[in-house]
Amino acid sequence: MPIRVHLDRVLLERRMSLTELADRVGVTIANLSILKTGKARAVRFSTLAALCRELDCQPGDLLLYEAGSADGAEAEDNEA
Repeated sequence: MPIRVHLDRVLLERRMSLTELADRVGVTIANLSILKTGKARAVRFSTLAALCRELDCQPGDLLLYEAGSADGAEAEDNEA
């Protein structure tokens, strides 16, 4: 997937644990872990907003689009 999640980097910069963030946002540690490892296929805007509120960041600090990734190329091939 061409979307990369940098939650681990932002947590490290903020010196915050995944457990603390889960408590503040109201999301399970398991769901945050899925997001952190890049295995999530979707994220609700309300969850993204809560993450940004608690981490004092912008969505672009958490998410990065990488054009030309292997998964992105496959998706384009399948659409043609």
